[in-house]
Amino acid sequence: TVIDTPWSTVVWSDPVNLMNYVSYVFRSYFGFSRQEADRRMLLVHNEGRAVVATGPREEMERHVEAMHGYGLLATVVKADS
Repeated sequence: TVIDTPWSTVVWSDPVNLMNYVSYVFRSYFGFSRQEADRRMLLVHNEGRAVVATGPREEMERHVEAMHGYGLLATVVKADS
């Protein structure tokens, strides 16, 4: 049996979006608490990226499309990347 590798949605830092907007997107779309949204937003800001979801590839691709709709840079990567 071949086990499908989990995938992750990664949001990347960009020079356009403000930190409070990124936190707002994480709260409104993913349902993160303010503290968790701020923690992940700071990962984007300080480390250049943050994993915001992990799961089946199709679901992660839907999250990426949603992030693009909010104007954020996002990609799908293998979860171990």
